[in-house]
Parts: sequence; structure tokens; C-alpha cells
Amino acid sequence: MKKTAIIYWISTIVFAGLMLSSAIPNALATPEWVALFAMLGYPKYLVSFLGIAKILGVIAILIPGFPRIKEWAYAGLAFDLIGVVYSSLAMGPFNPQMLFMLIWIVPGIVSYIYHHKKLKLKQP
Repeated sequence: MKKTAIIYWISTIVFAGLMLSSAIPNALATPEWVALFAMLGYPKYLVSFLGIAKILGVIAILIPGFPRIKEWAYAGLAFDLIGVVYSSLAMGPFNPQMLFMLIWIVPGIVSYIYHHKKLKLKQP
């Protein structure tokens, strides 16, 4: 039980930190992110919307309990990362650096798996 909890919290904190590192500049609609979204062909209002959604997702995965909300949060954060990679690949020639964002999803997958292991351990 203790090993499961340790792996869960380490992977969750790493994943949350990675997601917050892009969520905060998104929510603040920094010029760099606005320019990137414009280059990808997305509207400006989407920048802060996604930032706020990511912050809410991070909060959801960090707060104990609320298993259904956590499921939605994990899904939303995964869709965000997959969408970033897809958008980058769709806009131009392949650049291996674009795949860096897929690495961010690894701690999210580990966190998700161990979240479910924790839930199973709590069941009688």
C-alpha cells in the first residue's frame, strides 16, 4: 500500500508540475502563447480557456477523493497533450522536438494507473 501511494504521489506531483508550467502562461495569455496559438490557427480566446481548464484539471487530480472528477481531469489533460502534438505535426514538417510533449504524458499515465491501484486497495 505504501509503495503504491508513494509512486502515485510522486508521478502525480511531477505531472501536475509539468501541466502547470504551461497552464499558468496560458491562463495569463502571455504574448508567446498567443503568438503560438495564432501560428497554429487557433483563436486568441482559446489560450486562456485552455489554461484555466488545465489549472482546474491539476487541482482535480491533486485533491484526494472525487474519483469521477479525476477521471475527467486525467482525460482532459491527456487530450491537451495529444492535441499539442497533433497540432504541431499538422502545421509543418516533422521536428522530433515536437514529440517532447508526449514525454509529459508518461507521468500522467503512471499517476492514472496508480490512482486506480489505490482505489482497488481501499475496496474491501
